[in-house]
Amino acid sequence: MMTTVQQNIYLYKDRFWASLWICGLLLVWLWDKLFLNTPALKQIESAFIHTIIISLLVIIFALVLAWLTTLALHYTERKPFIPIYISINFLLNIVRSVPQIIGVLLGYIIITGYIEQGHIGSPATIILLMSLTISLFVFYEIVDMLRERIAYYRTLDYYDAMLVCGIKESRIINHEIILKNSLAHLLNKLIYLFGITIFLQCSVDFIISIGLTQEASTVNFPYTLGSLLAKIDSKQDILAIGYTLTNPEYIRNLFFQHLQGITIAIIIIFSLFCIYQIANNYAERKQL
Repeated sequence: MMTTVQQNIYLYKDRFWASLWICGLLLVWLWDKLFLNTPALKQIESAFIHTIIISLLVIIFALVLAWLTTLALHYTERKPFIPIYISINFLLNIVRSVPQIIGVLLGYIIITGYIEQGHIGSPATIILLMSLTISLFVFYEIVDMLRERIAYYRTLDYYDAMLVCGIKESRIINHEIILKNSLAHLLNKLIYLFGITIFLQCSVDFIISIGLTQEASTVNFPYTLGSLLAKIDSKQDILAIGYTLTNPEYIRNLFFQHLQGITIAIIIIFSLFCIYQIANNYAERKQL
């Protein structure tokens, strides 16, 4: 068992990394405010806000989809609903078999088609569809975790005891198992998915930017950190880092003349690193 002192240490580590992430982002913003031109700064601000909003929406959509799917699988795994259970499990396995990057890319292609046909024009609608697309290819991770927790508690005596006492099975699953005994696991999984969403956005935007698909274009979507990093100006800024390897004296120009690309790269890498540390320390503190 972990002592209270050890738990407090991990709690302070979580707070440290969360504070460091916020302070780091503020420091980068202040630097850009001083040395980056206003149009580029507004694009970065917009891209960061869109990225965070999409990541939060993905968490919400994935949580709802996972909860509904978990309940559907639980109640259909007994007669006479076995055919429904097999069908749901089959569809879930299909989604699970598709690489997440490929799945999100296919979703972006479909969204692009609707945009070009004029069926979608609102940026808010596009952001919602982007979020829903990503959530469709990550929600099964929450389903697997919830199913494991339910399966574990069904092996304990108290599950059957509560049924005998007349407590509804839905309350046992939703309140006793998920909310009371699995909330820490769920929160840790959501933190993890928040980072995965940022990574998936940047990866798909990069694939689109280098022309591996002609059916989707980042021009059709609201700015995100990934799409902004994929712009030619940002790419040139990143390439300047390689130039400094053979010309070390040029490094002093990186944070003034190539600030847009450097800023986006720092935000992405720094954010992913801090989110990983937060999730890891939370898991250690809760002994997950």
